[in-house]
Parts: sequence; structure tokens; C-alpha cells
Amino acid sequence: MPILHSLTSVTGVAHVIQLAVAPVFLLAGVGTTLNVLATRIGRIIDRARHMEHQLLSATPEAAEELHARLRVLSKRASLINRAIALCVLCGLLVSLVVASLFVSSSLKIDLEMPIAITFIIALLSLAAALIYFLREVFIATAATTFGGARKEHVPKE
Repeated sequence: MPILHSLTSVTGVAHVIQLAVAPVFLLAGVGTTLNVLATRIGRIIDRARHMEHQLLSATPEAAEELHARLRVLSKRASLINRAIALCVLCGLLVSLVVASLFVSSSLKIDLEMPIAITFIIALLSLAAALIYFLREVFIATAATTFGGARKEHVPKE
């Protein structure tokens, strides 16, 4: 009988591992998203430092333009920071879901509702992070200059 019991427990663990595969793939996606966000915040910080260095020798008119661009970079950095925080929260919650699946199975505790709620909150966190990321991309695109001239409004032809 001990062999039959161990086969049943191995089958149970295998089933839990199958259930945990989807959240683990989500974790991989969140990790990739965090990499993109970290790269963007790094570029924003580098650009801001370069502009702050330019401020030291700028004329009053140029300084005013640099301050305006720095405000845009500050807003972008704020949005990316929020997106990073929400992605990290998502990753932590998904990790908690995976751990809870194993705890629930091993200790025979019904954690169905807490696991479902945690997973839903994780997905909502990821969705909010993606919205912040999209807002940052829109701001970056709107502030982009082509050929050195910023066009705030393009008239219709």
C-alpha cells in the first residue's frame, strides 16, 4: 500500500505543477515587461542628466526650453515608475498564487477563493501597469521632435 500512496501523491504534485504552468508563463512575461520598463527609465534618467548638464551653460531662452523638456521627462519617469511598481506587484502576487497552489495541495487546505482573488488582482495590476506604460509612450511620442522642430499642432490640409 505505501507504493500506491506515493503514486497518488506524485500524481497530485504533477497535477499541481500542471496548474502552476500558466502563472509561471505569466511571470516570464512580467519579467520581460519589467526589462523593457527598466530600460526606458534608464534612458529617461540618462537624458535628464544630460539636459541638467546642459543647463549649466544655457542661455535663459535655452534654459526655459530645457526646463520644459525636463518636466516632460519627469512626467514620463513618474509613469514608468508606477508601471514598474505595478509589474512588481503582479509578479509577487503570481508567485504567491503558485506557492498557494502547492500549499493548498500539500496541506489539503481549500484556498480556491484566495488564489482566485490574488490572481485577479495580479492581472489587474498588470493591466494598470500596461496602461501607465502606454500613457508614457504617448507622452514620449508627442514630445518627439523630427528635424529639430517641435510641432505642437499639425494643421489639417
